[in-house]
Amino acid sequence: MIEPTIPDPSEPTHQLSRSLKGRHLTMISIGGIIGAGLFVGSSTAIIAGGPASFISYAITGVLILLVMRMLGEMATALPQVRSFTEFARAGLGDGAGFVVGWLYWYFWVMVVPVEAIAGAKILQNWIPLSPLEIGLGLMAIMTGVNLMSARSYAEFEFWFASIKVAAILVFIVIAASYAFGWTAPHGATFGNLVDNGGFTPRGWIAVLGAVPTVFFAMTGAEITTIAAAESAQPGRAVAKMTTTVIWRILTFYVIAVFLIVSVIPWNSVRSGESPFTLALNTMHVPWAGNIMSAIILTAVLSCLNSAFYVSSRVLFILAGRGDAPQALVKLNARRVPVGSVLIGAAAGFLGIVAATETPQAVFDFLVSSFGALSVFIYMIIALAQISLRQRRERAGEAKPAISMWLFPYLSFAAIAGMGAVLIAMAFAPGQRQDLWVSCVTLLVALIAYWVVRRLRQPQAAPSVSHS
Repeated sequence: MIEPTIPDPSEPTHQLSRSLKGRHLTMISIGGIIGAGLFVGSSTAIIAGGPASFISYAITGVLILLVMRMLGEMATALPQVRSFTEFARAGLGDGAGFVVGWLYWYFWVMVVPVEAIAGAKILQNWIPLSPLEIGLGLMAIMTGVNLMSARSYAEFEFWFASIKVAAILVFIVIAASYAFGWTAPHGATFGNLVDNGGFTPRGWIAVLGAVPTVFFAMTGAEITTIAAAESAQPGRAVAKMTTTVIWRILTFYVIAVFLIVSVIPWNSVRSGESPFTLALNTMHVPWAGNIMSAIILTAVLSCLNSAFYVSSRVLFILAGRGDAPQALVKLNARRVPVGSVLIGAAAGFLGIVAATETPQAVFDFLVSSFGALSVFIYMIIALAQISLRQRRERAGEAKPAISMWLFPYLSFAAIAGMGAVLIAMAFAPGQRQDLWVSCVTLLVALIAYWVVRRLRQPQAAPSVSHS
């Protein structure tokens, strides 16, 4: 039998637009990693690690930086590969591409209802409507934005990410002035770093134990590799993002958290409440609560927008490879994969409706679904980079313009670091269940690939010798 032809998303009839500019990709990269995980989720890391919690962010940032550098190398060496997930296929084969693609899609499609629910909760403070009505409204708006065009998504993300970046920069200036004593009534406040139990009140193990929480908050820098496929020069764009933008993001996170624990006592932070708001109130910034609520809402909507976009494009790529229904490879007149966008919308609408019945249970389930998926995905990408680099070296090919530092040592160090994150999750009572849920999800993806491969075998064309 003749093997059925699989539509290639790189063919003109299935080609995404090339309408995104450099400024869009820069802000998409920054916006993908700066979200509610920083503005609110940092409370969990600070409570766990105390004043030394900014070191947890630095450790995590280094791991993310190494992964992004590996992506930069692969993007430079393989400019024809137009998606983060497809590097796994290029380096480790179809099985890895299938598993990483579906895990990454699942990760982001679960983010859609989580961010929609969070956004509805914030807006409920200002809009006299029920969370269901607000949530459905948000989903309708975001669905419309993502159905319009890639440029619509990018413009929306550009401005929302700009607001987040501006907010962090302003916060850093205000907090630094206070911490150094220029605006504080009683002089410098760096004593908070060692008061109230010392620099590491719960020990260095607790600082390392906070890394898994921080890791998930910082996931998203790789979004630029998905969006770059809709730019004029995807390989160049990815290389630039992975080498320059990640440094800015790392700086934003580490400096902001360092200043927070310098301005306020670490033990005054409450879980689930924004430490940024607490710090602004301590510095007597007028309307601090309302200001931070607006910024957090911006971050939530930005992440919701990104989740919509990424999940739809990854599903489109899977369809183009024959790993998802072929109908999803079809584009509308504006080069948007409508079917994939609508599947993300359906997940969001279902999540919002379910949350009206048992809000906390649904929210907790969705969040636990993320678990260790991002760690699994990054580890497979790192393995793909090692495989591709060794293949190039055996073939005697020159190094790409951007290459991994100290290869292979730092590549293996990154894998070991992420393995340590998984081990830390296994021993942390609050994260152990999330790890097992993620392991089950990984197992389901592996079984699904085995089933799909078995179904394809009867249709495979017999091999022909060309000797």
